[in-house]
Amino acid sequence: MEKEELKSDKKNQTDQENEEKNSQEDVLEVNQNKKNEVEKEEIQLSPEEEIENLKDKLARTFAEMENQRRRFEKEKDDAFEYGGFSLAREALNLLDNLERSKVSLENDETLKNTNTLKKVMEHFDIINKDMLSIFKKNNIEPIKSINEKLDPNLHQAMMEIEDNAKEPGTIVKEIQKGFTMKDRLLRPSLVGVSKKKNEKEQKHHKKDEENQEKKDENS
Repeated sequence: MEKEELKSDKKNQTDQENEEKNSQEDVLEVNQNKKNEVEKEEIQLSPEEEIENLKDKLARTFAEMENQRRRFEKEKDDAFEYGGFSLAREALNLLDNLERSKVSLENDETLKNTNTLKKVMEHFDIINKDMLSIFKKNNIEPIKSINEKLDPNLHQAMMEIEDNAKEPGTIVKEIQKGFTMKDRLLRPSLVGVSKKKNEKEQKHHKKDEENQEKKDENS
């Protein structure tokens, strides 16, 4: 019984190997036929057809070369126009530090309302204007913010401020000025945008105003 099973297994294995061999031979035959057809087509090309084929290949080569040239030109132009992009962004810190220094001095109780502070502020303003002028010559422009509609491409909202006089989403406070360099964003403006007061607060505020008016009339 075991011998018969072994013979059967061996026969199945042999049959399977023969099938795989035949399959591989079929694939090789198909590939060889395709190769022969391609060679036959190449052999059968007339001189005129060969010339047209060469013209087509030449045109494709020139097209690829032109595309490469355009890519190189664009990369070169970008490097020329935006090569100082990182430096410009870092230079904005100078403006920020200048503004912080002004605020710090203006809040100094010992310097308030003094001629010294007035002169220092004048010098700070001159420096600020000179820096903005240099930026402008290099196509670096401040972003408009106050009273503008919030633009996610230019502004970053940091807070909401209740203001019924403005449409919701209108910029009413600029925390940090943003800048662009040509058509690219150097940094967004950090801003506060308006929102409507809720009804309860509006009613409470209106009631307070009415009470105040009554007090004024009675006094």
